[in-house]
Amino acid sequence: MKLVCDRPLQLEKKPAAGVRQSVATVWPWQQFDDGPKKMRVKPIPGKAIFVLCIVSFVAGSLFTSRTWGRSRSENRERVPMIVANHVQKLSTAMTQDCDKKPKLVEGNSGDIMGEVTRTHQAIQSLDKTISTLEMELAVARTSHMSGLGSHEGATGRSLQKAFVVIGINTGFSSRKRRDSLRETWMPKGAELKKLEKEKGMVIRFVIGHSATPGGVLDKAIDAEDAEYKDFLRLKHVEGYHELSTKTRLYFSTAVSIWDADFYVKVDDDIHVNLGMLASRLAQYRSKPRIYIGCMKSGPVLSQKGVKYHEPEFWKFGEEGNKYFRHATGQIYAISKDLAAYVSINAPILHRYANEDVSLGSWLIGLEVEHIDDRSMCCGTPPDCEWKTQAGNVCVASFDWSCSGVCKSVERMKDVHNTCGEGERAVWNVDIFTKN
Repeated sequence: MKLVCDRPLQLEKKPAAGVRQSVATVWPWQQFDDGPKKMRVKPIPGKAIFVLCIVSFVAGSLFTSRTWGRSRSENRERVPMIVANHVQKLSTAMTQDCDKKPKLVEGNSGDIMGEVTRTHQAIQSLDKTISTLEMELAVARTSHMSGLGSHEGATGRSLQKAFVVIGINTGFSSRKRRDSLRETWMPKGAELKKLEKEKGMVIRFVIGHSATPGGVLDKAIDAEDAEYKDFLRLKHVEGYHELSTKTRLYFSTAVSIWDADFYVKVDDDIHVNLGMLASRLAQYRSKPRIYIGCMKSGPVLSQKGVKYHEPEFWKFGEEGNKYFRHATGQIYAISKDLAAYVSINAPILHRYANEDVSLGSWLIGLEVEHIDDRSMCCGTPPDCEWKTQAGNVCVASFDWSCSGVCKSVERMKDVHNTCGEGERAVWNVDIFTKN
């Protein structure tokens, strides 16, 4: 295509009164009327003409290549046809796909459901693995925090390996209760050290300090500890309404001293058969996140002045509701990963009025296996006596009416003689081969 660019371009000036003059470009190929009226034109500079020619040439080339062998009218007719063809193909493909899907579902519904089930199981397994790893990480973090323990020997030394740590909750006024345990089911002196070394069973009375540190009460505990060496001292002010705080601090302190598989909390007016306790715990050594005890769901008491009154009763719904399932506070056990969880998150764990409810609330939202072991809440004779004679020796015995052995100082020896497992039972338990 050849453009004629040797004829000068001219501008036509059309005067109009009161209106801005319009300028029209006169292209080289435009024919002018050479009538009697002569137009007054203004020549355009040569550079503009040259640029305009180049632009015209390029535009013409592009236009020619796209319309080679076809006219503009043919292209306009083809565009709707091309679009229509694409729409038709897409519609056909969608129809065929819809026809195939029901056949696939009908023909392989069993395979598909099986695959869905396997995928769901794999996701659940992955969730449990991640949860286990998170708990193990918490345990590892706790292992590096041994210097934070309140025990005198904890600072600056590695954790002591153990199978179970049994913390017996006690108070300043409970000296006779402690002596009743030392005379029955709790070893003392060399036997206590031997049990710890050979069986990995650590037993300690757990107590804090008085409101006046260094006073008469604290000195009495210091003297008793010097004699028996069976105390775990906490940085905690003793008080009945501080039991939830004490329980939380017990686990935090215990995991900073001992690397145990389980941590047990016991009241000082409970009878325990150590061999049966060790045997029960050994069954769950290979399982993560274990919470063992006699699970209950008692009423939430909103009335002030009654025992076990819950000031935050409104959090548990309407009046008359019950608590969530939790282990009764006389005795319960948690595995290492849960104790580490309590230790690491202690500052943000909420404390309710009752310590057993508090522990249950800390664990209720976790992936925890609650084990309801009724052998941990047998009654005193004749209940535990009958069970012992039948070969079902109890782990722990107490009276529900007293939340412990009623008149435990006077009766503990009788309960032990009637419902005890025998002096050598704990030494015969093969702890480390049971999984």
